[in-house]
Amino acid sequence: MTQRLIYVIGPSGAGRDSVLHRLREAWIGMPPAHWARRTITRAAQAGGETNECVDRPAFERLQQAGAFAMHWQANGHAYGIRRPELAPLASGHCVFVNGSRGHLPQLLGHWPEATVVQITAPADVLLQRLRARNRESVQAISDRLARGIEVELPASAIRIVNDGPLTEAVDMLFAALRVRFGDRAACAR
Repeated sequence: MTQRLIYVIGPSGAGRDSVLHRLREAWIGMPPAHWARRTITRAAQAGGETNECVDRPAFERLQQAGAFAMHWQANGHAYGIRRPELAPLASGHCVFVNGSRGHLPQLLGHWPEATVVQITAPADVLLQRLRARNRESVQAISDRLARGIEVELPASAIRIVNDGPLTEAVDMLFAALRVRFGDRAACAR
């Protein structure tokens, strides 16, 4: 059932949060799904995803206690997915994880049949979106864009270029997942 683990990656500014939020709203008639909540060592941000925000020492205690099914470091923060967030996989549900490109090799080592979704956009679009978020300095934005983590995607990965209206990217992803998983009845077999 690990193919129902849907691991979504892409550079900052590609619109992963926005696409996943809209996809969740459009998920009607599809197999049961769960959107995994991340534990992050940064403050909650208005308009963003619902995270569990903890400080670095608390994150490290959770990590040492084995609370995370997966965890990674990116952009100066620690991210984790608690084990109960993946429990719906055992019932045949799809589980969406807003992940990290840098963690992809480890993810595929543990869950080789996971469905990988890459959401990206051209560099000029990423720059425009990062500036519009107004969360970081010009230098921090430049550093993010320069990071440019390239990862080898599995042949089965779904690739979405989110450089137009958000609805187009959501529609493309929804259609690709519908082909992969079918409707609710097909997934429950």
